[in-house]
Amino acid sequence: MDWNLLITQLMNGLQLGLLLFLLASGLTLIFGIMDFINLSHGSFYMIGAYFCGTVVAWSGSFLLGILIALAGMFVVGAVVEWFIARKLYREDHLDHVLVTFGLILIFDTLVHLIWGAQGMAIALPDILNGQIRFGTLVLPTYRLLIIVAGLAVAGILYFLVARTRLGMLIRAGASNRTMVEALGININRLFLFVFALGAAMAGFAGMLIAPITEASIGMGNDIIIIAFVVVIVGGIGSIKGAFYAALIIGLLDTLSRSYLDVLLQLMMPVTYAETAAPALSAMLVYILMAAVLAFRPQGLFPPAGVK
Repeated sequence: MDWNLLITQLMNGLQLGLLLFLLASGLTLIFGIMDFINLSHGSFYMIGAYFCGTVVAWSGSFLLGILIALAGMFVVGAVVEWFIARKLYREDHLDHVLVTFGLILIFDTLVHLIWGAQGMAIALPDILNGQIRFGTLVLPTYRLLIIVAGLAVAGILYFLVARTRLGMLIRAGASNRTMVEALGININRLFLFVFALGAAMAGFAGMLIAPITEASIGMGNDIIIIAFVVVIVGGIGSIKGAFYAALIIGLLDTLSRSYLDVLLQLMMPVTYAETAAPALSAMLVYILMAAVLAFRPQGLFPPAGVK
């Protein structure tokens, strides 16, 4: 076995998992606390990438681009919550789906008008463009940074949700929103913060991946589907569930695309294995979701009080 290749694939799976966590954590809080289905959450992923790319092109600083774009995405999330999402909380889920699908079209059109149809490449500083050697193993510096940044955000979010008064209110809101309102908590302010935080985290994921794939119109529309799978598998409203489910799905998706054909060759001719492996690897994530829905519909790690 090529151990260097295996470690590289594990890194890629971990990177994908942490990017999914950044997307899914905000999504699961919005869904769990507000009971609001936001299909346009992937658009925050796209807009964050374009914001970051614009600031980097203007300032030449990738770090400054991240910081300003994070603040910008928090504001964008707050504006969307204030003017659009807040009016839909007491409506049916179908209304949520229709309106947020419309937001996807609006955001895609705005990006087209402002930045054009072509993608936007984001240049990395030289310090992040190199490689780090561990013996014979060579790892890209920037991919390591993505993993470290994702783990750092996961730690900060865990501390915020599990160890602070705000986190207590968020967890209480996810379990029993009516009781939180009855205790005199300004639920609109809580919803505004959670929605804006979710938008900033989704944008951060887009900022991190854009130097690898470039910012492009509709880049969040595919990954948001997998982010919803993460939310369902982990448990709606559970940050812990989103973290573990994102890692499981990231590793499952990456490793299956790399090694499933080798496994199938043990059971069938090579031609059949190479034909079946790509289709099966694309299905595995959804097979996992179906299994979770069948045997543990509350998710693998649901919020406290959900059985």
